[in-house]
Amino acid sequence: MHPPETTALRRKLSGAVVTAADPGYDAARAVWNGDIDRRPAVVVECASRQDVVTALAFGREKGLEITVRGGGHSFSGSAVTDDGLVIDLGGLRRVTVDPASRTALVGGGALWADVDEATQRYGLATVGGTVSDTGVGGLTLGGGFGWLTAKHGLTIDNLVSAEVVTADGRILRASEGTHPDLFWALRGGGGNFGVVTEFEFRLHRVGLAEVGMFFWTLEDAPKALRFARDVIATLPPGTGAMLVGLNAPPVPFVPAEYHLVPGLALVVTGFDGPERHARLIERIRDGLPTAFELVSPMPYANLQKLLDPTAPRGILAYEKSLYVDSLSEEVIDLIAARLPDKASPMTIMPIVPLQDTYSTVHDDATAFGGPRTPGFVVGFAATAPTPELLAADRAWTRALWEELLPHSNNHGGYLNFLNEYDEDRVRTAYGAAKYARLAAIKAVYDPGNVFHHNANIRPAE
Repeated sequence: MHPPETTALRRKLSGAVVTAADPGYDAARAVWNGDIDRRPAVVVECASRQDVVTALAFGREKGLEITVRGGGHSFSGSAVTDDGLVIDLGGLRRVTVDPASRTALVGGGALWADVDEATQRYGLATVGGTVSDTGVGGLTLGGGFGWLTAKHGLTIDNLVSAEVVTADGRILRASEGTHPDLFWALRGGGGNFGVVTEFEFRLHRVGLAEVGMFFWTLEDAPKALRFARDVIATLPPGTGAMLVGLNAPPVPFVPAEYHLVPGLALVVTGFDGPERHARLIERIRDGLPTAFELVSPMPYANLQKLLDPTAPRGILAYEKSLYVDSLSEEVIDLIAARLPDKASPMTIMPIVPLQDTYSTVHDDATAFGGPRTPGFVVGFAATAPTPELLAADRAWTRALWEELLPHSNNHGGYLNFLNEYDEDRVRTAYGAAKYARLAAIKAVYDPGNVFHHNANIRPAE
């Protein structure tokens, strides 16, 4: 799009317009995944909700494909498309905490690091992701789980309300009491229903996290997987946990001889004081000797950054996922056999237990597509510094995913952990009844399917 066509748009905005003719275009179109290289016609860097309304109207008037960028952290790169218009919410990052009501208002362009920093000043937090650079918007709208999920559920289970700019330019506040159909759909239905310019979250008292990370090399993988499965099954209620196939990071707490050595890490995080957690740590120590460990109290905001080194901006990335009811013998044998085949030292395989508070929420309470029964989400995050390594681990990811698929209880996978959003997989992820309900709501708020660069739900006829 030629700059003169955006002259009137620039005058109407408090934010900025960036096209290929403007300085900073390459930075404005860049997203977290360095494998994504798309050239939008216009990027509107919004500074207010009214800027979003203006940008949306401009895009529709010009017949442009429209995408929305919160943190830009998705593996799929859905925040940008060639020749389209990007509604960039990066200027909407304000976080306002009300410690008396234990709520926070969070701008649609905020990152989880912004939320954690603001809420922890009051000893509060809500359920965020496990990489602090992740955008609040994308993670929340897809469900959202993190270290606090066992204690407080998904991110969407802690959403009180959301301000949404709909496809026709209306600004609505969705909650249980106002536009409840839209509020239900936003909690798991992704970016299908409008541009969320502000989230309101319920907060919880969260002080120091008691963290234990235990690492075993791949020669111990079968034993480590079975041991970790048994530990996870008997964790004290509310304990956060993750089992990760990864190469040991070259950081100070890792002995030099284990830097970049492939293996398995079990991370357990307690939020109910050191005494209770100490008993769990001793049980793990006594159960299976490790290559090394990190056991330490940690500010919650620091815990949120623990995995950041695995996901630097600009890394080349590809991802798939699936759900399993349990880490069965067959699942463990497959993972143990295939983990040594990954090529990139940065590729990780996160296995996240979903239990306790997560599974107390009724399946129909939100639009979330995953099963609300206890189980695991198995992720495959192929991340690599070179195209050759990415190609190798993309193939590895797809092959292992195919092998594990017969053991899955929901073949659609966790939609925040996917690169490709083909329609069959999206329908499978939600199930027939939930997809039909979402499609009916989509027909009310976005009948023209303006917002379709996502895990798309087509409006009902």
